Amino acid sequence: MGAASASAEPVATVPTPGADSAAQALPLAGIVVLDLTIARAGPTAVRQLADWGADVIRVDAPTDGFEEGRETSPDHLNIHRNKRSVVIDLKHPSGRDLLHRLVRSADVLVENLRPTVKHRLGFDLETLHSLNPALVMGSISGFGQDGPYATRGGVDQIAQGIGGMMAVTGLPGYGPVRAGVAISDVTAGLQLAIGILVALLERGRTGEGRWVHTSLLESMIGMLDFQAARWTVAGEDPPQAGNDHPTMIPMGTYEAADGHINIAAPGGRLWRTFCAEIGRPDLPDDERFSSTKLRSANRTELNKLISERLATAGCDEWVERLNAAGIPCGRVNTVAEAFADPQVKHLGMAAPVRHPHMGDIRIVRNATQIDGVPGDIRRPSPARGEHTDEILTQFGLEPDEIVALREAGAVR
Repeated sequence: MGAASASAEPVATVPTPGADSAAQALPLAGIVVLDLTIARAGPTAVRQLADWGADVIRVDAPTDGFEEGRETSPDHLNIHRNKRSVVIDLKHPSGRDLLHRLVRSADVLVENLRPTVKHRLGFDLETLHSLNPALVMGSISGFGQDGPYATRGGVDQIAQGIGGMMAVTGLPGYGPVRAGVAISDVTAGLQLAIGILVALLERGRTGEGRWVHTSLLESMIGMLDFQAARWTVAGEDPPQAGNDHPTMIPMGTYEAADGHINIAAPGGRLWRTFCAEIGRPDLPDDERFSSTKLRSANRTELNKLISERLATAGCDEWVERLNAAGIPCGRVNTVAEAFADPQVKHLGMAAPVRHPHMGDIRIVRNATQIDGVPGDIRRPSPARGEHTDEILTQFGLEPDEIVALREAGAVR
């Protein structure tokens, strides 16, 4: 298995027994990941590692109180692909001992429980590094590993609210609006995955693992990006701007004769070309719209004039015409329309996979492509405990040991 030694020698990974054969040629082949995550943020981080060939072992809790049908929900099928599952009761002393046995041979452990829980269940950083100093530990919390909110439970929408995202989302005057996706969960997962990869790269030089951690709140603040910089640098508290760009115009959503399109022509040549294409070549020389600052100040009036012209033709005509003139423009699709879009179909974003109970389904593939590396979904999301015996055997347990753990209730 893939754990590094504690020396400073470079770490060489080797194919992992038990991992799917298609993963053996992928970039993270030989990296063993113990997945103790729940909900969305943690599983999102681990999914990145699984997609690129890591041998990801989900350490699932016993089935008591498990929601019926959850394992075949679209969400579960999407987020847990390319993983295997073992059921271990970490509240059972033998279950904790078993996890420690797995940790000794693992490269990465990822968790997203409240900071106090890992201490109670025996997988805090100090304990794990005493067992395996080369282990990279990844953690996601709601609000950080310490501080006044550290013990609070956190979910996406709460982080969106506290982190300022809801205050800059939605139409002015209509109150705060959440983003339409679990943006802090997904972002925290991606941030953690990047940090884990960096720590693994460093471990190749030092032989020592690190603790990598982020939170929903930190990821949400990070996602504010230039909106946050407007406050931290210029002292501007950004308001809602609806479907318009906060500072540039015309750059936003407009209604054509049969639907909505997004247009980006905020200045210079794009602005003049756009005005000519919609039949209003006079607008750039109008004093009200002659600079970015003036267009922003007179946004409502300018948008009204633009909308009057766009209403004279349909979405497809404007998209083709404006793009031909070099002006970025695209339809506003529903999710179904997005997957029917010819470019999305060309990119193969919906990848096929066969599930033992659901049959042939499609799962959203990893959005990152590495040249020469297949992005196939190698295996469907596992049933809870589907690979328990296989995994425990991989980690060196004898059949009688596995039987004893089952009889004790430590594994199920």
